[in-house]
Amino acid sequence: MSGGAGLGALAALAAVIVMSVWLGAVAQRAVQRGTFVKGYFLGNRALGSWAMALTATVQSGGTFMGYPSLVYTHGWVVALWISSYMIVPLASFGVLGKRLAQLSRRTGAITVPDLFRARFDSPAAGLTASLLIMFFLAFMMVAQFKAGASIMKIAWPGSGALALGDDLPLYQLDPQALNNLSSASVLDAETRRALEPLVGRGFASRAEFDAALKLVLASAQRGEDSELRSAIIRGAEQTDWLFYLGLAIFTVTVVGYSLVGGFLAAVWTDLFQSVLMFAGVVVLFVLVVPVVGGLEVASRKAVVATGPAFLSGPGYAPDGRQFLPLGMAVSYFFFWVFAGIGSPAGMVRVMATNSTATLRRSIVLLAGYNWFIYLPLIGICVAARAVMPALEQSDEVIPRMSLWATRELTGGSFITGLILAAPFGAVMATVSSYLVVIASGLVRDVYQKFVNPSASDMVIRRLSYLTMIVMGTIAVVANLRPIQYLQALVLFSGGGQAATFVVPILMLAYWRRATTAGVLAAMLGGAGTVLGLFVAGWLGYGPSLVGQATRFRPYYLLNCDPIIWGLAVSLVAGIGVSLLTKPPRAELIRPLFAGSGSEP
Repeated sequence: MSGGAGLGALAALAAVIVMSVWLGAVAQRAVQRGTFVKGYFLGNRALGSWAMALTATVQSGGTFMGYPSLVYTHGWVVALWISSYMIVPLASFGVLGKRLAQLSRRTGAITVPDLFRARFDSPAAGLTASLLIMFFLAFMMVAQFKAGASIMKIAWPGSGALALGDDLPLYQLDPQALNNLSSASVLDAETRRALEPLVGRGFASRAEFDAALKLVLASAQRGEDSELRSAIIRGAEQTDWLFYLGLAIFTVTVVGYSLVGGFLAAVWTDLFQSVLMFAGVVVLFVLVVPVVGGLEVASRKAVVATGPAFLSGPGYAPDGRQFLPLGMAVSYFFFWVFAGIGSPAGMVRVMATNSTATLRRSIVLLAGYNWFIYLPLIGICVAARAVMPALEQSDEVIPRMSLWATRELTGGSFITGLILAAPFGAVMATVSSYLVVIASGLVRDVYQKFVNPSASDMVIRRLSYLTMIVMGTIAVVANLRPIQYLQALVLFSGGGQAATFVVPILMLAYWRRATTAGVLAAMLGGAGTVLGLFVAGWLGYGPSLVGQATRFRPYYLLNCDPIIWGLAVSLVAGIGVSLLTKPPRAELIRPLFAGSGSEP
């Protein structure tokens, strides 16, 4: 089997990039039909059913890489892990959709912080919401920039990369590096022999490599020679040029079309990639599952390769870790549902819908769409265990199955390219959406509300463009040394947003007695709880065999994800502080709840 993608993948990615740029240009013309702020940040409140349904997903590169990796590794139990996601459209659209859209129109709110500011007549509530949104989205956006660059690297002919985790180690001694150091008279024969045990080993940090050097150089009495170690470290430093090329192409593309088209550019490219992803999953399922004899045969072969745990909970775990103990299973039912409700990027899209009927149709469309994405991916990855029972890197599963399924087809390389282009488009759409939300937070919710309330459309436009360019630059700088813990960053950001905003947004929408102090306590209590548990996990506290095997992991209190504790603290703090503080003014509440059917 080929060790990497061919020209078809590169051609497909080029087509996705061209299509995205064109959609950005079309979106710019649509934005110009109204005021800049309303058009650029909210699309003139004109989203229809298809755009609403297929852009309200929280899919990204993880849909094609991270999630299939879990299925391949742990088995059928991942269907339970993802099943709560199937009710996200019911939860987010049904619980909050109509009410948020109604409040947005009544208050004239363009952004989520606008809603908090207007509902509670509190600049502090709006500013706090804006700062917390930008904090959590920044983590997600940096992770997505790495994913986009990695997918570009996968698509490059001859790269040999097939996984998002295919990073070059930061430091690696190879024969060429040894020869260069010897030619420069840095190494004598004895020192070179002492270094032989390190040849070919990769190191993720300078400190780790330096410690290994001290150990092996001790045999040549050179372990304490800091100048020698520094010279060897410089000589072993690696540069992943394909990753940087992919990062540059991804950044210029996504920042460029987002800057031009704003909110609608993010929505329309998201719609495009959703259709592309749907086609890719269906095509791959049809090509793979029948060939291996169906799901029953594939499951039996997977059990032979792994064990009976592949078919049951808490799932197969080759390293002895517990993927889905009871506490984590309950947690993820909360996680996916409330991550959908609590996503500020998703709330903005609900606020942009054109009618309640649109929301109702979107629920049906999105529920069906998710069914055709996530369940077939389970079948594909179970089949992959039957065909390729021992992949060293499990997030290679979709690229490798694409290459395997199309290997004998006419035009198979291009079909593979279309399948692999789906996660690239998903990542671009995700980043574009976050750029717009962050720009609206800084420019409208901070600058226009607190610094220059009379700022003209031209000033807002220029500052929005500048913000997107700066955020893109920050994400690039953060990835000059490619970040680790990609999926952990995504979970931190998603869980943090949910714990921060689910309770406050429900208070805002449905509880007349909610107060400014209460909603601030709910936001800060939820965010602080999640952050505190991640800090505790980083410091090494908590069960070591639960959750991901990374250092950037939370403390799983009672084997539950931090979102459980964040939501609980947010709920208690929000209700308790609201009941202990003075009720909001009747003249503020009355017009917002008139005809809403809400109870006090």
